[in-house]
Amino acid sequence: MKQFVLTGILLTVFLVSCTTTTASPTIPSSPTARNTSIPVTNSPEPEITAASRLELPDYGDLALAHMKSISDRIGSRPAGTDAEAQTVQYLVKVFEKLRYPSQVQPFTVNVDGNTIQSANVIAIKQGLSSQEIIVGAHYDSVKVGQGADDNASGVGVLLEVADRIKDKETPYSIRFILFGAEEAGLQGSKYYVSQMTQEQGQNTIAMINLDSLTAGDIAYIYGDPGAKGVIRNWALDYAAKNKLPLQTQPGENPKYPAGTTGDWSDHAPFKDVGIPYTYLESTNWTLGDKDGYTQVDPQYGKDGEIWHTQYDTLDYIDATFPGRVQQRLELYVKVLEAVLTEFKLE
Repeated sequence: MKQFVLTGILLTVFLVSCTTTTASPTIPSSPTARNTSIPVTNSPEPEITAASRLELPDYGDLALAHMKSISDRIGSRPAGTDAEAQTVQYLVKVFEKLRYPSQVQPFTVNVDGNTIQSANVIAIKQGLSSQEIIVGAHYDSVKVGQGADDNASGVGVLLEVADRIKDKETPYSIRFILFGAEEAGLQGSKYYVSQMTQEQGQNTIAMINLDSLTAGDIAYIYGDPGAKGVIRNWALDYAAKNKLPLQTQPGENPKYPAGTTGDWSDHAPFKDVGIPYTYLESTNWTLGDKDGYTQVDPQYGKDGEIWHTQYDTLDYIDATFPGRVQQRLELYVKVLEAVLTEFKLE
Protein backbone atom coordinates (compact mmCIF):
# COMPACT_ATOMS: atom_id res chain seq x y z
CA MET A 1 0.00 0.00 0.00
CA LYS A 2 1.30 3.51 -0.84
CA GLN A 3 4.72 1.98 -1.04
CA PHE A 4 8.08 3.17 0.25
CA VAL A 5 11.16 1.86 -1.56
CA LEU A 6 12.87 -0.85 0.45
CA THR A 7 15.89 -2.89 -0.51
CA GLY A 8 17.34 -6.23 0.49
CA ILE A 9 18.41 -9.53 -0.94
CA LEU A 10 16.15 -12.55 -0.80
CA LEU A 11 18.42 -15.40 0.23
CA THR A 12 16.32 -18.16 -1.28
CA VAL A 13 13.67 -18.23 -4.00
CA PHE A 14 11.98 -21.37 -5.10
CA LEU A 15 9.57 -22.78 -7.62
CA VAL A 16 6.84 -25.16 -6.47
CA SER A 17 4.12 -26.60 -8.69
CA CYS A 18 1.09 -28.51 -7.47
CA THR A 19 -0.61 -30.82 -9.95
CA THR A 20 -4.20 -32.02 -10.16
CA THR A 21 -6.22 -34.09 -12.59
CA THR A 22 -8.38 -31.08 -13.45
CA ALA A 23 -7.36 -29.01 -16.44
CA SER A 24 -6.56 -25.43 -15.50
CA PRO A 25 -5.52 -22.26 -17.31
CA THR A 26 -1.81 -21.93 -17.93
CA ILE A 27 0.18 -20.16 -15.22
CA PRO A 28 2.82 -17.89 -16.77
CA SER A 29 6.24 -18.52 -15.31
CA SER A 30 9.49 -16.60 -15.27
CA PRO A 31 11.95 -17.50 -18.01
CA THR A 32 14.68 -17.35 -15.35
CA ALA A 33 12.88 -19.57 -12.82
CA ARG A 34 15.06 -22.08 -10.98
CA ASN A 35 13.94 -25.26 -9.25
CA THR A 36 15.29 -24.96 -5.72
CA SER A 37 14.02 -26.10 -2.36
CA ILE A 38 13.67 -24.55 1.09
CA PRO A 39 13.03 -26.59 4.23
CA VAL A 40 9.32 -26.15 4.93
CA THR A 41 10.02 -25.96 8.68
CA ASN A 42 11.16 -22.35 8.17
CA SER A 43 7.61 -21.02 8.04
CA PRO A 44 4.54 -21.53 10.27
CA GLU A 45 2.06 -24.25 9.49
CA PRO A 46 -1.37 -22.90 8.49
CA GLU A 47 -3.44 -23.01 11.66
CA ILE A 48 -6.84 -23.81 10.17
CA THR A 49 -8.43 -24.39 6.80
CA ALA A 50 -12.06 -24.86 5.98
CA ALA A 51 -11.15 -27.93 3.95
CA SER A 52 -10.30 -29.81 7.14
CA ARG A 53 -13.57 -28.95 8.91
CA LEU A 54 -17.06 -30.41 8.63
CA GLU A 55 -18.55 -26.91 8.72
CA LEU A 56 -17.09 -23.60 7.61
CA PRO A 57 -16.01 -21.28 10.43
CA ASP A 58 -17.71 -17.90 10.81
CA TYR A 59 -16.88 -15.33 8.17
CA GLY A 60 -13.51 -13.73 8.86
CA ASP A 61 -12.21 -16.43 11.22
CA LEU A 62 -9.96 -18.07 8.64
CA ALA A 63 -8.70 -14.68 7.46
CA LEU A 64 -7.85 -13.72 11.04
CA ALA A 65 -5.97 -16.98 11.63
CA HIS A 66 -3.87 -16.40 8.50
CA MET A 67 -3.37 -12.76 9.45
CA LYS A 68 -2.04 -13.80 12.85
CA SER A 69 0.27 -16.43 11.39
CA ILE A 70 1.80 -13.99 8.94
CA SER A 71 2.01 -10.83 11.07
CA ASP A 72 2.58 -12.28 14.55
CA ARG A 73 4.56 -15.45 13.83
CA ILE A 74 6.59 -14.33 10.79
CA GLY A 75 6.53 -10.59 11.50
CA SER A 76 7.72 -7.82 9.22
CA ARG A 77 8.49 -9.06 5.70
CA PRO A 78 10.57 -6.55 3.73
CA ALA A 79 11.35 -7.46 0.13
CA GLY A 80 14.43 -9.62 -0.16
CA THR A 81 14.48 -10.97 3.39
CA ASP A 82 14.22 -14.43 4.91
CA ALA A 83 10.84 -13.43 6.36
CA GLU A 84 9.50 -12.69 2.89
CA ALA A 85 10.73 -16.11 1.73
CA GLN A 86 9.11 -17.79 4.74
CA THR A 87 5.83 -16.17 3.78
CA VAL A 88 6.13 -17.65 0.30
CA GLN A 89 6.50 -21.07 1.92
CA TYR A 90 3.46 -20.45 4.08
CA LEU A 91 1.32 -19.46 1.09
CA VAL A 92 2.37 -22.50 -0.92
CA LYS A 93 1.51 -24.78 2.00
CA VAL A 94 -1.97 -23.24 2.28
CA PHE A 95 -2.67 -23.82 -1.41
CA GLU A 96 -1.32 -27.35 -1.16
CA LYS A 97 -3.72 -28.09 1.71
CA LEU A 98 -6.56 -26.72 -0.40
CA ARG A 99 -5.38 -28.74 -3.43
CA TYR A 100 -5.16 -25.73 -5.69
CA PRO A 101 -2.75 -25.87 -8.62
CA SER A 102 -0.11 -23.34 -7.59
CA GLN A 103 3.25 -22.03 -8.66
CA VAL A 104 5.91 -19.63 -7.45
CA GLN A 105 7.03 -17.04 -10.01
CA PRO A 106 10.47 -15.70 -9.05
CA PHE A 107 11.72 -12.34 -10.28
CA THR A 108 14.75 -10.13 -9.79
CA VAL A 109 14.67 -6.35 -9.81
CA ASN A 110 17.12 -3.55 -9.19
CA VAL A 111 16.05 -0.97 -6.63
CA ASP A 112 18.34 1.99 -5.93
CA GLY A 113 21.33 0.05 -7.18
CA ASN A 114 20.59 -3.05 -5.11
CA THR A 115 19.47 -6.39 -6.49
CA ILE A 116 16.29 -7.73 -4.91
CA GLN A 117 15.02 -11.23 -5.52
CA SER A 118 11.40 -11.92 -4.70
CA ALA A 119 8.50 -14.01 -5.98
CA ASN A 120 4.79 -14.08 -6.71
CA VAL A 121 2.64 -17.01 -5.60
CA ILE A 122 -0.08 -17.97 -8.07
CA ALA A 123 -3.01 -20.38 -7.71
CA ILE A 124 -5.90 -21.09 -10.03
CA LYS A 125 -9.53 -22.13 -9.69
CA GLN A 126 -11.20 -23.33 -12.87
CA GLY A 127 -14.54 -21.65 -13.51
CA LEU A 128 -17.40 -22.22 -15.90
CA SER A 129 -15.70 -19.81 -18.30
CA SER A 130 -12.03 -19.74 -19.25
CA GLN A 131 -12.16 -15.96 -18.87
CA GLU A 132 -10.41 -14.93 -15.67
CA ILE A 133 -10.73 -12.60 -12.73
CA ILE A 134 -7.42 -11.95 -10.97
CA VAL A 135 -7.58 -11.51 -7.19
CA GLY A 136 -4.35 -10.07 -5.80
CA ALA A 137 -2.78 -9.01 -2.51
CA HIS A 138 0.83 -8.29 -1.61
CA TYR A 139 2.37 -10.32 1.20
CA ASP A 140 5.53 -8.29 1.87
CA SER A 141 5.67 -5.37 4.31
CA VAL A 142 7.87 -2.50 5.38
CA LYS A 143 10.49 -3.08 8.08
CA VAL A 144 8.75 -1.35 10.99
CA GLY A 145 5.72 -2.89 12.67
CA GLN A 146 4.48 -6.35 11.72
CA GLY A 147 2.59 -5.59 8.52
CA ALA A 148 -0.71 -6.73 10.05
CA ASP A 149 -2.99 -4.27 8.27
CA ASP A 150 -0.56 -3.71 5.39
CA ASN A 151 -0.98 -6.34 4.18
CA ALA A 152 -1.50 -9.54 6.14
CA SER A 153 -5.15 -8.47 6.18
CA GLY A 154 -5.46 -8.61 2.39
CA VAL A 155 -3.64 -11.95 2.27
CA GLY A 156 -5.94 -13.36 4.95
CA VAL A 157 -9.10 -12.36 3.08
CA LEU A 158 -7.77 -13.78 -0.20
CA LEU A 159 -6.89 -17.11 1.44
CA GLU A 160 -10.24 -17.43 3.23
CA VAL A 161 -12.20 -16.73 0.06
CA ALA A 162 -10.04 -19.20 -1.89
CA ASP A 163 -10.89 -21.73 0.82
CA ARG A 164 -14.63 -20.98 0.81
CA ILE A 165 -15.14 -21.15 -2.96
CA LYS A 166 -12.87 -24.11 -3.62
CA ASP A 167 -15.76 -26.48 -4.33
CA LYS A 168 -18.23 -23.88 -5.62
CA GLU A 169 -19.02 -23.13 -9.24
CA THR A 170 -17.79 -19.72 -10.32
CA PRO A 171 -18.85 -17.95 -13.52
CA TYR A 172 -15.22 -17.14 -14.33
CA SER A 173 -11.91 -18.82 -13.65
CA ILE A 174 -10.13 -17.22 -10.70
CA ARG A 175 -6.41 -16.52 -10.58
CA PHE A 176 -5.22 -15.79 -7.05
CA ILE A 177 -1.89 -13.94 -6.95
CA LEU A 178 0.12 -13.04 -3.85
CA PHE A 179 2.60 -10.38 -4.91
CA GLY A 180 6.10 -9.92 -3.55
CA ALA A 181 8.04 -6.66 -3.24
CA GLU A 182 5.03 -4.34 -3.45
CA GLU A 183 6.62 -2.02 -0.94
CA ALA A 184 9.70 -1.81 -3.16
CA GLY A 185 7.68 -0.17 -5.91
CA LEU A 186 4.92 -2.60 -6.96
CA GLN A 187 7.62 -4.90 -8.28
CA GLY A 188 5.69 -8.17 -8.08
CA SER A 189 2.62 -6.92 -9.92
CA LYS A 190 4.75 -5.07 -12.47
CA TYR A 191 6.68 -8.24 -13.16
CA TYR A 192 3.55 -10.35 -13.44
CA VAL A 193 1.98 -7.95 -15.94
CA SER A 194 5.22 -7.82 -17.94
CA GLN A 195 5.02 -11.61 -18.39
CA MET A 196 1.38 -11.65 -19.55
CA THR A 197 0.77 -12.32 -23.22
CA GLN A 198 -1.67 -10.22 -25.20
CA GLU A 199 -4.03 -13.18 -25.19
CA GLN A 200 -3.87 -13.48 -21.41
CA GLY A 201 -4.56 -9.77 -21.03
CA GLN A 202 -7.59 -9.98 -23.30
CA ASN A 203 -8.82 -13.02 -21.35
CA THR A 204 -8.72 -11.15 -18.01
CA ILE A 205 -11.98 -9.35 -17.31
CA ALA A 206 -10.84 -7.67 -14.08
CA MET A 207 -8.16 -7.43 -11.39
CA ILE A 208 -9.40 -7.20 -7.79
CA ASN A 209 -6.81 -5.79 -5.36
CA LEU A 210 -6.92 -6.30 -1.58
CA ASP A 211 -4.74 -3.96 0.46
CA SER A 212 -4.89 -2.69 4.06
CA LEU A 213 -8.34 -3.87 4.99
CA THR A 214 -8.64 -3.62 8.76
CA ALA A 215 -7.26 -0.49 10.43
CA GLY A 216 -8.95 2.42 8.67
CA ASP A 217 -12.19 4.04 9.81
CA ILE A 218 -14.23 3.30 6.69
CA ALA A 219 -14.50 0.27 4.38
CA TYR A 220 -14.15 1.31 0.74
CA ILE A 221 -14.32 -0.19 -2.71
CA TYR A 222 -12.89 1.61 -5.75
CA GLY A 223 -12.75 1.01 -9.48
CA ASP A 224 -12.34 2.57 -12.89
CA PRO A 225 -14.56 5.52 -13.79
CA GLY A 226 -17.56 4.87 -15.95
CA ALA A 227 -18.66 1.49 -17.27
CA LYS A 228 -15.33 -0.17 -16.48
CA GLY A 229 -16.16 0.20 -12.79
CA VAL A 230 -18.92 -2.40 -13.12
CA ILE A 231 -17.65 -4.70 -10.34
CA ARG A 232 -17.40 -1.79 -7.90
CA ASN A 233 -20.96 -0.80 -8.72
CA TRP A 234 -22.22 -4.38 -8.46
CA ALA A 235 -20.52 -4.83 -5.09
CA LEU A 236 -21.96 -1.58 -3.74
CA ASP A 237 -25.46 -2.71 -4.77
CA TYR A 238 -24.84 -6.10 -3.14
CA ALA A 239 -23.64 -4.44 0.06
CA ALA A 240 -26.65 -2.12 0.18
CA LYS A 241 -29.09 -5.01 -0.30
CA ASN A 242 -27.38 -6.99 2.45
CA LYS A 243 -26.91 -4.04 4.82
CA LEU A 244 -23.12 -4.25 4.70
CA PRO A 245 -21.16 -1.05 5.54
CA LEU A 246 -19.26 -0.64 2.28
CA GLN A 247 -18.91 2.61 0.35
CA THR A 248 -16.73 4.33 -2.20
CA GLN A 249 -14.80 7.56 -1.82
CA PRO A 250 -16.91 10.63 -2.60
CA GLY A 251 -14.48 12.58 -4.78
CA GLU A 252 -13.97 15.56 -2.46
CA ASN A 253 -10.36 15.74 -3.66
CA PRO A 254 -10.45 16.71 -7.37
CA LYS A 255 -7.30 14.66 -8.02
CA TYR A 256 -9.32 11.52 -7.36
CA PRO A 257 -12.77 11.41 -8.99
CA ALA A 258 -15.53 9.77 -6.98
CA GLY A 259 -15.28 6.00 -6.94
CA THR A 260 -11.62 5.86 -7.99
CA THR A 261 -8.28 5.88 -6.20
CA GLY A 262 -4.60 6.54 -6.86
CA ASP A 263 -2.02 4.32 -8.55
CA TRP A 264 -0.19 3.30 -5.37
CA SER A 265 -1.00 -0.38 -5.05
CA ASP A 266 -0.90 -3.55 -7.12
CA HIS A 267 -3.92 -2.69 -9.23
CA ALA A 268 -1.94 0.03 -11.01
CA PRO A 269 0.15 -2.12 -13.43
CA PHE A 270 -3.02 -3.90 -14.56
CA LYS A 271 -4.84 -0.61 -14.97
CA ASP A 272 -1.92 0.67 -17.07
CA VAL A 273 -2.45 -2.09 -19.65
CA GLY A 274 -6.20 -1.56 -19.79
CA ILE A 275 -7.41 -4.32 -17.46
CA PRO A 276 -10.35 -3.05 -15.34
CA TYR A 277 -9.59 -2.90 -11.64
CA THR A 278 -11.49 -3.13 -8.37
CA TYR A 279 -9.76 -2.24 -5.11
CA LEU A 280 -10.83 -2.95 -1.50
CA GLU A 281 -9.29 -0.86 1.29
CA SER A 282 -10.06 0.61 4.72
CA THR A 283 -8.98 4.20 5.34
CA ASN A 284 -10.67 7.62 5.72
CA TRP A 285 -10.93 9.95 2.75
CA THR A 286 -12.55 12.68 4.86
CA LEU A 287 -9.38 13.29 6.91
CA GLY A 288 -6.11 15.13 6.26
CA ASP A 289 -5.55 16.00 2.61
CA LYS A 290 -8.52 13.82 1.62
CA ASP A 291 -6.26 11.58 -0.43
CA GLY A 292 -6.80 8.34 1.49
CA TYR A 293 -3.48 8.42 3.31
CA THR A 294 -4.92 9.31 6.73
CA GLN A 295 -6.60 6.14 7.95
CA VAL A 296 -7.85 7.20 11.37
CA ASP A 297 -8.13 10.20 13.68
CA PRO A 298 -4.66 11.81 13.94
CA GLN A 299 -4.56 11.07 17.68
CA TYR A 300 -4.00 7.41 16.78
CA GLY A 301 -1.08 5.71 15.10
CA LYS A 302 1.39 8.18 13.63
CA ASP A 303 -0.67 11.26 12.78
CA GLY A 304 -3.55 9.04 11.72
CA GLU A 305 -1.52 6.46 9.81
CA ILE A 306 -1.19 2.83 10.86
CA TRP A 307 0.49 1.44 7.76
CA HIS A 308 4.27 1.85 7.49
CA THR A 309 4.58 2.57 11.22
CA GLN A 310 5.36 0.67 14.40
CA TYR A 311 1.62 0.71 15.09
CA ASP A 312 0.85 -1.78 12.33
CA THR A 313 0.36 -4.73 14.65
CA LEU A 314 -2.72 -6.73 15.53
CA ASP A 315 -2.22 -5.95 19.21
CA TYR A 316 -2.31 -2.19 18.62
CA ILE A 317 -5.22 -2.26 16.18
CA ASP A 318 -7.29 -4.53 18.42
CA ALA A 319 -6.58 -2.49 21.54
CA THR A 320 -7.28 0.85 19.84
CA PHE A 321 -10.28 -0.17 17.75
CA PRO A 322 -11.91 -3.16 19.52
CA GLY A 323 -13.80 -5.45 17.15
CA ARG A 324 -12.77 -3.60 14.00
CA VAL A 325 -10.44 -6.26 12.61
CA GLN A 326 -13.00 -9.04 12.84
CA GLN A 327 -15.78 -6.83 11.46
CA ARG A 328 -13.73 -5.77 8.44
CA LEU A 329 -12.50 -9.27 7.65
CA GLU A 330 -16.09 -10.55 7.78
CA LEU A 331 -17.28 -7.74 5.51
CA TYR A 332 -14.61 -8.13 2.85
CA VAL A 333 -14.81 -11.93 2.78
CA LYS A 334 -18.57 -11.74 2.22
CA VAL A 335 -18.27 -9.13 -0.53
CA LEU A 336 -15.41 -10.84 -2.35
CA GLU A 337 -17.04 -14.26 -2.15
CA ALA A 338 -20.24 -12.80 -3.61
CA VAL A 339 -18.39 -11.11 -6.47
CA LEU A 340 -16.52 -14.27 -7.41
CA THR A 341 -19.53 -16.59 -7.22
CA GLU A 342 -22.38 -14.36 -8.43
CA PHE A 343 -21.10 -11.50 -10.61
CA LYS A 344 -21.48 -11.84 -14.39
CA LEU A 345 -20.84 -9.36 -17.16
CA GLU A 346 -24.00 -8.56 -19.07
